[in-house]
Amino acid sequence: MGSAEGSGIGGKQFGVAWPDFNDGLTYTDNVQDSSISLIEFYSTNHNNSAPLQGWLQRIQNGQITVDGQVVKDPQTILRSGSQLVYHRLPWKEPDAPYLLQVLFEDDHLVAVNKPSGLQVLPGGLFQQRTVLTQLQWRVAADYGQPQPSPVHRLGRGTSGILLCAKTKLAKVCLASYFAHGTSIVGDKRTISLEVNATRKISKIYRALVTGIIKEHQVVIEQPIGMIRYPGVAHGLYVASSSGKPAMSRVNVLERNIQANQSLVQHGYFIFDTVYPNRRFRHGP
Repeated sequence: MGSAEGSGIGGKQFGVAWPDFNDGLTYTDNVQDSSISLIEFYSTNHNNSAPLQGWLQRIQNGQITVDGQVVKDPQTILRSGSQLVYHRLPWKEPDAPYLLQVLFEDDHLVAVNKPSGLQVLPGGLFQQRTVLTQLQWRVAADYGQPQPSPVHRLGRGTSGILLCAKTKLAKVCLASYFAHGTSIVGDKRTISLEVNATRKISKIYRALVTGIIKEHQVVIEQPIGMIRYPGVAHGLYVASSSGKPAMSRVNVLERNIQANQSLVQHGYFIFDTVYPNRRFRHGP
């Protein structure tokens, strides 16, 4: 596992190459009911993680401890108050970039340029290959530095500026700024100074879409709802008739437009792997 640190375009880069396998995970449960067997507990409470046969194999492999002791008998009767720990074996996570670029840093926060394909926080198949892990490894190599923590979301497929607080005060302040409302639709040249005056932080989303919009301005009213999607634990938000009401205003700016998921329903496709163009293949 090698590391890299140097000057990139616009700022210093850092990062440690990902190992082939992560360290696995541990999941802890506290037993509330007595007179239930080990296999009954897991097959009932965690049937979305594995079927009955899967939990039987994990128990027999010695991957579960009861009050610190490995138990391989699936029919072991549990007592109320016992602590169960399931040790998930290490696995190879999907490919992800690891280099991060520091755009700004002081004693309170660090702003990094997150590349597309890198998840911010652990979730799903990505438990190690995240921005948070790289920040933790960076601090471990520089003793005495505070532990940075991301304060807002940025999707795995999205590249852009990610703010990370280094102190509790900075985390509280930044969180309150984001809670006040940050999203701005449009090019930075069109943002009203009056809008900026009421916000401590503003976010501008940009996406490249295909097709030609004939109108100068388009208003799209399309409900957005959640559906189940492979590899996304909590589902995916898409245009859906059963979703919540949503409205998007699109202005043509020299034929480069700001877009969101609603554009898919209007016939304009964002270049990414989740909302692919049905007519065109992605370029390299």
